[in-house]
Amino acid sequence: MKFAVLDFETTGSSAADRIIQVGLFIIEDMQITGRYTSLVNPGISIPASITSLTGIDDDQVREAPSIDTVIADMVPLLQDAALVAHNVGFDLAFLQRALDENGYFPFDGRTLDTMDLLRILYPGLSSLQLTMVCQAFGIEHERPHQADSDAEVTALIWLTCLERLQSLPLLTLQRLDMIFADSTSDLGWLLHEALVYRELHQPLDPDSERYYRQFALNVGDWGDEEPVREEKEVLSLDPTFEGFYGQLRNVLKNRFEAYEEREAQVTMLSEVENAFEAGHHLMVEAGTGTGKSLAYLIPSLYYGLKHDKKVVVSTHTINLQEQLRERDIPLLHDLFPVGFMASVLKGRRHYLCLRKFEHKLNTQDFESGKEDRVTAGQMLVWLGETKHGDQEELFFPGKGKQFWHSVESDTDSCLNRACPWFKKCFYHRARHQANTADVVITNHSLLFTDMKAENRLLPAYKHLVIDEAHHFEEVASKHLGIELHYQTLLSTLQWLYKDSRSGQLSNLRLKLQKAGEDPRVANWSADIDRAVENLVELKEEWDQLNELLFQLLSTARMSESAQPEGGSLVLRLKKESLPRGWDKLEVLEENMQLHAGEALKRMDKLVSELKETQDEFDVQSLVTDLSGTVKELHRHKDDLHFFMMMPDDNYVYWLEGGQFGKNRSLQLSAVPIDVSSMLRHHFFEPKDSVILTSATLSVGKSFDYTCEQLGLRESEPGGQLKTVQLPSPFNYREQALVAIPRDFPTLRSGLGGEKEYVDALIPSLAEVALETRGRMLVLFTSNRMLKTVHAGLKDMLAPFGVHVLGQGVDSGNRSKLTRMFQSSAACVLLGTSSFWEGVDIPGEALSALVIVRLPFQPPNHPIVEAKTEKLKQRNMNAFMKLSVPQAVIRFKQGFGRLVRTASDKGIVIIYDTRVIDTNYGKYFLYSLPGPKIEHMNASQLVPRIKQWMEEKKA
Repeated sequence: MKFAVLDFETTGSSAADRIIQVGLFIIEDMQITGRYTSLVNPGISIPASITSLTGIDDDQVREAPSIDTVIADMVPLLQDAALVAHNVGFDLAFLQRALDENGYFPFDGRTLDTMDLLRILYPGLSSLQLTMVCQAFGIEHERPHQADSDAEVTALIWLTCLERLQSLPLLTLQRLDMIFADSTSDLGWLLHEALVYRELHQPLDPDSERYYRQFALNVGDWGDEEPVREEKEVLSLDPTFEGFYGQLRNVLKNRFEAYEEREAQVTMLSEVENAFEAGHHLMVEAGTGTGKSLAYLIPSLYYGLKHDKKVVVSTHTINLQEQLRERDIPLLHDLFPVGFMASVLKGRRHYLCLRKFEHKLNTQDFESGKEDRVTAGQMLVWLGETKHGDQEELFFPGKGKQFWHSVESDTDSCLNRACPWFKKCFYHRARHQANTADVVITNHSLLFTDMKAENRLLPAYKHLVIDEAHHFEEVASKHLGIELHYQTLLSTLQWLYKDSRSGQLSNLRLKLQKAGEDPRVANWSADIDRAVENLVELKEEWDQLNELLFQLLSTARMSESAQPEGGSLVLRLKKESLPRGWDKLEVLEENMQLHAGEALKRMDKLVSELKETQDEFDVQSLVTDLSGTVKELHRHKDDLHFFMMMPDDNYVYWLEGGQFGKNRSLQLSAVPIDVSSMLRHHFFEPKDSVILTSATLSVGKSFDYTCEQLGLRESEPGGQLKTVQLPSPFNYREQALVAIPRDFPTLRSGLGGEKEYVDALIPSLAEVALETRGRMLVLFTSNRMLKTVHAGLKDMLAPFGVHVLGQGVDSGNRSKLTRMFQSSAACVLLGTSSFWEGVDIPGEALSALVIVRLPFQPPNHPIVEAKTEKLKQRNMNAFMKLSVPQAVIRFKQGFGRLVRTASDKGIVIIYDTRVIDTNYGKYFLYSLPGPKIEHMNASQLVPRIKQWMEEKKA
């Protein structure tokens, strides 16, 4: 096979733009056999933005050949070759235009995209950006965005992909060929050629023992796996924790030359172990660098092994769960004197259902065409590698998430032991491992799902560690409430009937009719037809209800003076003062309940009857999936009724939607206002010991706010709760300077006030960015302000070669933006909500952190409003009891982005003078871990930053 790997640099991406550089590499017999590179005189001026990106300017191309000469050189090289490019659509369009304009026939060979093959062959590759792929593959990419360099690394990536393709299990190759067999894509041709070559040269497959039901898997039966420790090993544990930790410390010192004991970590180890032994709860605040994970994992394992008790560790984010699995647990396996078992258990939808995936492939159910086929191929390759079957191991661009949703594990459609895949099932494997483990690592969401399922999901436990505990109350509210999005109910209805020909009911009807003249089939078909009629009416009413609710939302918002933030409209609903016309909506919802009820009654009867005869008609899979979707519809029906009736006064109810998505963006929400009594009842009273930890639990050195939110004050009559605040191991006085420009404009309400503020902010940020050469993260509380600042700052910094990235402008993906920021020499990153915590940019990549505004929640958000009302009823100052503590904890999280290691140094600028002008401002500054704090006139800001940075260099 001959491949021509092509890359163009151009003046832009429109039809009027021109090629300025070409790189072409020829691959034959798995080797690069030819290359052609040239600059091209485009005949037009090269924009400054392209010069900034590529380094190519007008002077360099002035003497270069024109496109007709270059194309004449290229045409013979393209003969009989398949064209390969990274994002081939872009290069192909420019090639065809150049061929056409210079009198050549269009290129009619096969076209292949490295991005498609990378997705399939490297399922977990977290970025398809060329530079990032090179980094992952260890390929040196000397001059990104220059065609010769880009084409060369693309050729090397292509060769790596071809080698990987030939190393796949034979059955995986056969399945990939089957997925693309009836598609017209050239990718299908390549996969077929790879299979033919493999069958000719290596017909015997060494991977065949991993085969099961025509799939190559990387797992055996989960029941066959033995625990990693024997009981006698536990007897060798030192009887005292001090003695045990002493042994561990010696191992650490021998293993790591640079090992330093951290006082805060040792204190936390001891406090956690004491809490377990004494049977009390512990709340411990420990800053970045303490080593919290090991400080709770070591005593948890010691106590669990010594007393044969299971300890559950819960995190807020899946990221931290993965970090514990990938980094901390392997380290402890290496260090511990005895064997132990640790398992990770996530919510069911994180795991692949092998039965659903098999059914999807066998029926070739690819709704999004090529996109779904590539995702299915990606998952096929992944099955030959994964031990966990966990969605986090896969990277899904485009519509991959939608495909996953159709094959994820779920309770409602699970066949349990009747499933042919049961012994290979990833979810049941994770459950089995959790049952036999000493420590189970889960997340807050699953803790509450388990609570609602009457503790049937997690194994029984009495000892719990809650990391990222500042999110615990918020997750509790969300899980005890309801969220019903327009699209959620619509998707469920479409699963049942997409149209007259497809959907679960239509497929079932078709399958049953193949059974011939059986009299039962006529009755079942009639039931299906009537159920579909009900569902069609239900869908029409749901559309109607959403339109009317959205009208309420937009009308109510238009009557308010405040503009919606970030395109989101919010309307709180109160039972005692419902909007005019609500009674019509109630009638509409009653009709929905009626039609949903009739459809569900028919479908329940159908599922029940078919379950008894499913083997006879070979409809097991269809009936199981239908049963799951029917249960889902039951839940949506109940949630809608709860929302419309508003039966519980401890709940707050609201509508939310986007200005641009109209009724299709509508979401109905209802959450409890106060969850403290529920947390007490389900966690703090029945558990022997609960450890709560985070870097941000205190406000002004006090834990009162967090305790109150979690219901812990009342549960400690016998001194059941101990609170500990640990000093940071970092020297913040030396490592961080907090600068506050005291004469900066105050942000007044209204757009005029915002304009004055932003007009002062943009030039000030630009001056700081030039002094720090980018390397600056700017945290906003407003999407609208971020976008305004992004536009102005970009124009101001572009001539100086400082790049500006904005969340929601350049990308919505936090990980992608962080990677782009870290890989850029001079860059300013503007972020909103998700950048205030969980972002880790250590080292010199980040030298300045800007907090534009104190992160107060909008006072008119329904939850904040409802909590405020409750506090006012108790004659309390809601601003000081709720708004300030919430904002202080968020502020501390934001501040924590700057110093991530003992060697990090940097400046924090706070452009909100309320921290020094108001009585409550001291709570923000007093909560910081001891940095140097100075305020000055805005004109002195840059000179002071320059002086401080020079001092730190000395």
